[in-house]
Amino acid sequence: MVRRELAPVMTGARIDRAEVRRPDLRAPFPRRFRTRLEGRTVVGVDRRAKYLLAELSSGETLVMHLGMSGSFRVDPSGGRERERHDHVVFHLSSGADVVFNDPRRFGVMDLVPAGGLAVHPTLGRLGPEPLSSAFDAGALARACAGRKTSLKVALLDQRVVSGLGNIYASEALHVARLSPHRRASTIATPSGAPRPAAYRLAAAIKQVLHEAIARASGESYRSSSRFRVYDREGARCRRRGCTGVVHRRTQAGRSTFYCRTCQK
Repeated sequence: MVRRELAPVMTGARIDRAEVRRPDLRAPFPRRFRTRLEGRTVVGVDRRAKYLLAELSSGETLVMHLGMSGSFRVDPSGGRERERHDHVVFHLSSGADVVFNDPRRFGVMDLVPAGGLAVHPTLGRLGPEPLSSAFDAGALARACAGRKTSLKVALLDQRVVSGLGNIYASEALHVARLSPHRRASTIATPSGAPRPAAYRLAAAIKQVLHEAIARASGESYRSSSRFRVYDREGARCRRRGCTGVVHRRTQAGRSTFYCRTCQK
């Protein structure tokens, strides 16, 4: 959703001035960050997992991650008064400003040379995108084969599937009728072939993400009314015919919501 907001504004625009209002975010900005951006045109804005990728006319790619509290806003006419946690401002040739705000400073901005994304220490190890043709039951089973961790924790590992996120991992497991606590390896045979559970889960992941995209312009992103289990602790399970209630448990520091009755 962030990419869809930024792409129409940034694509084809030149970064006339990059305003860097502090020396670092989670990590220091790369060397000559401002001067490597200024005068460059944004060729396109893409996404890989939770990273935004702005391809520049110089051949470099501006890699951005929101962290836990980061956000972008677009000021179409520029010149808006800055807020306390506005750390980076891209002044575009169109007159618009793109502003990165991050109260906790867990975000990241990096510049990767041409051809460097495939060997980037983080991006180069990411698993397939969940809505891509590369992600299916076979890919999911191979990634989970032999894993002793829980299935929910495995889904949050970006090497298994990139960019799924905590909310939709819980939602997909409910759709697939799979317990978040079962061992990840149980969806694969010892040789890594998919069991029926892998087919159900891969299909469920694609289903909940397609539903989320279709609803993106409607309800509030965090509205619990749109979810089957997420953020519904103590409420009745929404699966037809199920008499269970939604429970909450912490896994790997994240909240997991699930129904003990229908998720096995």
